[in-house]
Amino acid sequence: MSDWRLLIDSPTDGVTNMGRDEALLVGVGEGASPPTMRFYKWDPPTISLGYFQSYGEYESLAPPVGDLAVVRRTTGGGAILHDREWTYSIALPASHPLVQTGATQLYDLVHAALIDTLALLGVRAERCLLSDGSSAGRGPFFCFDRRHCTDVLLDGDKLAGSAQRRTKTAILQHGSIILANRYDQHHVAAITNHVDLEDDALLTPFIDALEQRLGVTFQEGEWSADELARADECAAKYGGEEWTRKYP
Repeated sequence: MSDWRLLIDSPTDGVTNMGRDEALLVGVGEGASPPTMRFYKWDPPTISLGYFQSYGEYESLAPPVGDLAVVRRTTGGGAILHDREWTYSIALPASHPLVQTGATQLYDLVHAALIDTLALLGVRAERCLLSDGSSAGRGPFFCFDRRHCTDVLLDGDKLAGSAQRRTKTAILQHGSIILANRYDQHHVAAITNHVDLEDDALLTPFIDALEQRLGVTFQEGEWSADELARADECAAKYGGEEWTRKYP
């Protein structure tokens, strides 16, 4: 088993969260950062647009959803309303065995760990198994209206999905695990609808299940000063109009 660094961040805004994910992608690719598993939350609630999505679609949303903050991701797919959830990200060098074995294996392993975790809590989740034809640049506006064969479902509604960005030197995979659906989005499952659970209570068993499925040992660590400086540099892009309105 190999060691990965584990980062559990305090809630922060979407611009900071996306800057930190990109800093991990770049740092791991350069060999300056170790393989890293990161968990984080969003404050305030934020809509993240898929890389290829039109900003105009966000502008057309009715309140209260249309009043939320917005940020554009580097990964494709549909928009996600980040509220009461855990978001995870994994940054690995392109040479890592879990990257070499195909694009979907890392999705499958993380989602299997989530299914294992929910089973321990008495909640039966399952893989979607069928895709609806959506792609990085095509499909319904919201990600949770889309279906990919690796997604995790509860009673037919989507609970969790993931996306990747790959460079020549590294891969970033991130995804959302919905704890509560406070904005009444359609087709969105929520763990707290099935079991009485504090937000943080999911994390420990999920981390244990991830270690088993991924074949790794997590060592809780901290951001380095250099990583945080790079994250601030990256965040400047995510906070800018040029990036956010990239596709009008």
